[in-house]
Amino acid sequence: MPFASRRPRPLATGRALPSARARARHGRSGRSPVTGPDLPLVHTRLDAFEATVQATADYLQDLWPNELANLRIEVLPMPDQPVGVKGVARWRVVAEQSLVVLYRIPIERMSRLHRDDDWHRRLMVESCVFRAVGELIGKDPWDLAPDRFRHW
Repeated sequence: MPFASRRPRPLATGRALPSARARARHGRSGRSPVTGPDLPLVHTRLDAFEATVQATADYLQDLWPNELANLRIEVLPMPDQPVGVKGVARWRVVAEQSLVVLYRIPIERMSRLHRDDDWHRRLMVESCVFRAVGELIGKDPWDLAPDRFRHW
């Protein structure tokens, strides 16, 4: 049985053969991305989340340049919550530092969407950014961009 052992065989010099992962596959080195040169690279949920947060923050900074001049937004995976607190925070606002911290996993996984598609997930992220920034500057989220939702 030639493949009974997965351990590398020692060479005559006493060194072990390199593992299969250390060698180039079938003598070929340097592998290209799975998508190929003509397709865009695969994006992760984190990339989409951060792009949505950045686009929403830029939009709000254009509407409220004086109030949001020093706005900083950070994205963390999960909040550090004390044991006795009920529920899971989706964001935290530190007004002294003009800082909004968004927690990606609670926003993505604990939000109840009536339709689970990319557009509704993006709207959920945008609404969390709107609510957190509204809390930061002391305004109702609907007052931040009143004309955004008047499309009829």
